[in-house]
Parts: sequence; C-alpha cells; structure tokens
Amino acid sequence: MAKKKLGYRLPDELWERLEPLLPKHHNPHPQGGGRPRRSDRDCVDAVFFVLRTGCQWEALNATGICPHSTAHDRFTEWVRAGVWQKLWAALLTEYDELHGLDWEWLSVDGSMTKAPLAAVGEKKWPQSHRPGQTRGETQRRHGGRGSARRGDGGRGQP
Repeated sequence: MAKKKLGYRLPDELWERLEPLLPKHHNPHPQGGGRPRRSDRDCVDAVFFVLRTGCQWEALNATGICPHSTAHDRFTEWVRAGVWQKLWAALLTEYDELHGLDWEWLSVDGSMTKAPLAAVGEKKWPQSHRPGQTRGETQRRHGGRGSARRGDGGRGQP
C-alpha cells in the first residue's frame, strides 16, 4: 500500500538541500540508553508547519508531527548554528544562477522598534488633573482635603 503524501511535509528536494547544513548530532549517552532522538526530518517538518500556518509551538502536539518542545529546541539549536542563514544564502545563490537577480533594484529595510501610535511627545494615558493625583486615583468629590462645611477637617466620612 502506498503511503499518502502529507501536506505538511517538506518537499524531498528541499530536504536534500537542507540536510547537509544541519549540525551532526553525537549521542550524549556514551553507554546508550535514554529516549531515542527524534529525527531531524520530523523536526524540520514541524518547524516549517509552524512557519506556514502561523500556529503556536504548543499546537504542534495536536498535529502528531513532533512534540512542540523538541521542535522548538531543535529550531533554536539550528538558529544558533546558522542553518537558516546558510539555507537562505544557498537558495538565493541558486536562484541568481538560474534566473538572475537584478541587484541594482534590491534593498533591505527593517525596524526593530515599536511603531509610534501618536505624534512625538503626545501621551496616550489619562493625564493628572491636580498635582497630588496619582495614576489610577480619583479626585475627591468636593476637591481639596477637607470641606469648610464639616468641622472635622475632611478626615471623617461624609
């Protein structure tokens, strides 16, 4: 019986390009034992599933592709090893050789800051209406600390 091709699997052609870029794993248990390591292919499929769907890492458990903690750990390991940077460079170079890139028209733009929501210097939270009012504090009903009508100097209950 032929295996059904699953839609979340990375195409074999791309896997063959990516596999040599992955760091080699050495068994941390010299005498053997321990839980068997999940295959890199399963982890790659899980990472690309998250990237394609935008789902949270924790949602991977429901898919059965790979446990979310394993996939995320492997993803961060590969980020530190520069795997994604190497894959991007290799694919970009291949595309340039096949179709050519017009480097004159390429640019990179990015921002790592929060986008401003208002004009410079304008605050987006309620402003204090008196010098003694702190954030979240309401003003007294009659203003000020006491009332001339009460003889207790404003310390008693109204």
